Amino acid sequence: MAARQILVVEDERPIRDMIAFGLRRAGFEVREAADARAARAALADRRPELLVVDWMLPDTSGLEFTRALKRERDTRDLPVIMLTARAEEADKVAGLEGGADDYLTKPFSLRELVARINAVLRRAEGGAEGESLTADGLEIDRAAHRVSARGRAIALGPTEYRLLEFFMTHPDRVYSREQLLDRVWGGNVYVEERTIDVHIRRLRKALEEHGCDHFVQTVRGTGYRFSTRVEGG
Repeated sequence: MAARQILVVEDERPIRDMIAFGLRRAGFEVREAADARAARAALADRRPELLVVDWMLPDTSGLEFTRALKRERDTRDLPVIMLTARAEEADKVAGLEGGADDYLTKPFSLRELVARINAVLRRAEGGAEGESLTADGLEIDRAAHRVSARGRAIALGPTEYRLLEFFMTHPDRVYSREQLLDRVWGGNVYVEERTIDVHIRRLRKALEEHGCDHFVQTVRGTGYRFSTRVEGG
């Protein structure tokens, strides 16, 4: 089996070397970039399966770089883990809303980084089943890992895909944030419950232009449900 390819975008050479060394020991194929420009060149040369991006880069912020990737058709589905010394909740939310699939604050252990990379890659792979899921014009082709609404493609990040897939396989049931963390992220991944709200907003935004955002409903004081019926709550 070929090694999974990771692109590490970090301007501080000692930190970049440490991350690359640890990821190679964990069995990944690693390429390195010191800034956003070098990362762009690396992406043009060969597409990785995941990016590890530092928030503070010399030519642009990692947040702006991630936002730019998520705006472009060829890179918007690339999973991104953001690294930063910023530990405030507002910074974490900004990183997640900017398109990052996970957020890790410095200092961190290589073991935790590897665990988070594996978790994000699992979410990116989606379900193993081959059948399609449909709900009032919204469709997930699980074999092709594609989402569409009445024939029009919808671009989702790996976490939003997994959320939608879970919702569509469990319609009309209310799930708390804790339950969604356990069922979508997995019990061994350290993710804050606030993260759920960020990804729900990103999922709704992607569905909005196709008129399907109301399928993902907030149940006040409880959590979220997926339903094609319009209900109060």
